[in-house]
Amino acid sequence: MPDYQKLYTLLFNACTDAVEALEQMNFGAAKVVLIRAQQQAEEQYISAGGAVAPAAEAETA
Repeated sequence: MPDYQKLYTLLFNACTDAVEALEQMNFGAAKVVLIRAQQQAEEQYISAGGAVAPAAEAETA
């Protein structure tokens, strides 16, 4: 079962870092921070046994 508190913390910290980058007008860094956090959260969720929707279902959702 995925550890949602760990995933929340990962994403929350990334949002905080992204906001700091935005305040410095560093839009590229903010984008990178958010993309990396999303990828890390997805990897952790899947590796912890989280459900993965088939591609066909994901496109219609």
